[in-house]
Amino acid sequence: MPDVSQGRIVKGVGGLYEIAITGGDTRVSCRAKGSFRHDDVKPYVGDLVKIEYGDTGDPVISEIDERKNSIIRPPLANLDLLFVVLPSKKPLADLFTADKLIAIAEHNNIEPIIVVTKSDLDAQSADSIESIYKKSGFRTFVCSVNENAGNTGVSELYDFIKESACDKISAFAGASGAGKSTLMNALFPSLKIETGDVSRKIGRGRHTTRHVELFPMSDLVGTGSGFFADTPGFTMLDFVRFDFFDKEDLPHTFREFEDCIGKCKYTKCSHTKEEGCAVLGALKAGKIAESRHENYVQLYNILKEKHDWDK
Repeated sequence: MPDVSQGRIVKGVGGLYEIAITGGDTRVSCRAKGSFRHDDVKPYVGDLVKIEYGDTGDPVISEIDERKNSIIRPPLANLDLLFVVLPSKKPLADLFTADKLIAIAEHNNIEPIIVVTKSDLDAQSADSIESIYKKSGFRTFVCSVNENAGNTGVSELYDFIKESACDKISAFAGASGAGKSTLMNALFPSLKIETGDVSRKIGRGRHTTRHVELFPMSDLVGTGSGFFADTPGFTMLDFVRFDFFDKEDLPHTFREFEDCIGKCKYTKCSHTKEEGCAVLGALKAGKIAESRHENYVQLYNILKEKHDWDK
């Protein structure tokens, strides 16, 4: 009987995985057993795994515990909280991409937290984004990391993380140039994450984070058994290529629709244009943000055209 230990994948690069062994500070680097590839099984950062050492003493991932959830981009498993970072300017926030990510998180029972960055560059834009997501029912923070003007909103976000995320697995996800790495460095100076300037020509940030890595919350905030993830972004959320969920599930991924579902004139209401739609009524009354409904309709039309052979 080979020796067996358990742990969590905290980093994966080029098929080599770093495992934090449960119940201690030991880290082990190893590969997954060959049969995973034949079975089309890919370990994700965040997975709980079993490691066998065998007769040679070389460790190998032999089993992956059942996941409570996973997302493809960024590739993470067993998430509790997802901090979605949206810049107020340079570049302008891509709300459609953000709403796609939020919908995927909601479907997987991952709590989205919205973080608006660079508020010092455009306070009006930051307030507008904050208003959209507060109205939609999300916990929202507005932050600015500015060496000359001082940081704003960072301490409030840090206190929330220490209170609500210390025993959970959380991730920061932000499009390139959103200021995610800069904000993480302000929150957790010990990380010293590499940051890149935004290209003046295309208004996008250089890709500075090239893999997913989990950092122990005990190292970051001094307490807790959880982890915090840095990720390389979330720009590739293709609802045609990847089977996230069906159009019938989509309304339930927009939490501000929940009070309206079941109250429409037609049983199979798509909540896009039908007469007597409770969602459209709430939209007209100002209870649902226009951008959120516009992005819902765009997602609905994508999923409506998706065929079984696209999955």
